[in-house]
Amino acid sequence: MSIPVTAGTLAAPDVRLYYELRGAGPLVALVGSPMHAAPFAGLADQLAGEYTVLTTDPRGHFGSALHDPEADSTPELRAQDLARLLRHIAAGPAVVLGSSGGAITTLALLQSAPELVSLAVAHEPPLAELLDERLPMRARRKDIVATFREDEIAGIRKFFSYAELELPEDRFQQMFGNRTPADIANDRYFYLHELEGTSGWQPDLDALRAVRDRLVIGIGEASAGVFCDRTSRALGAELGVEPTRFPGGHVGFLENPAVFAARLREVVG
Repeated sequence: MSIPVTAGTLAAPDVRLYYELRGAGPLVALVGSPMHAAPFAGLADQLAGEYTVLTTDPRGHFGSALHDPEADSTPELRAQDLARLLRHIAAGPAVVLGSSGGAITTLALLQSAPELVSLAVAHEPPLAELLDERLPMRARRKDIVATFREDEIAGIRKFFSYAELELPEDRFQQMFGNRTPADIANDRYFYLHELEGTSGWQPDLDALRAVRDRLVIGIGEASAGVFCDRTSRALGAELGVEPTRFPGGHVGFLENPAVFAARLREVVG
């Protein structure tokens, strides 16, 4: 059965934000960076029977066109965008599930506008600045960007190595061997205007401690020991929050949306 989707746009001073709504009930927002609305569709469909589900393209990606395509994206700007959308929909406060860079957006929103969030689920935020190896990680990000400018595929390979995300060669070729113009634009924006601002972001730990009763730090069951497992655990240690296990790996909601949705329902309670 197809779930009806209502698409819309919201004008902001420097961007036109694209968003989609499904279902009815309490508001749940699914947030990525650079991941856009489409990959969240399976999870959104699973949740739409009980919730109003918001998905959105982050600024600079696909439907959320910037007035200046060369403007950088930061977690603070994306949190402002998300706050605009939540106020526009006026169905909150919301449960906000952020994945990867979207988890950092979610943390930035919880810091800046906690009144809009009933529960923040930050799933595997790549907070490299919380790790002991932050200095070499900074150097690796600079190298990734420099490599990407010369050879985009080589830069993408270096990013997967940096993030310790294993991707078989056939799957890598499937994803990146025949990119569409939209995919190419999406990758270029992420690597040239978003990667450093996201992975180099430093959270306001005092602000997050003040609202930690509304924060869940999620880690995929298959992510043990890898980069985002370590960054998530480092955040949990700083805040005194024990991480919560979710099924699958870094993108468990893509691997099995139904199982991931069931776990999210348990967490939301």
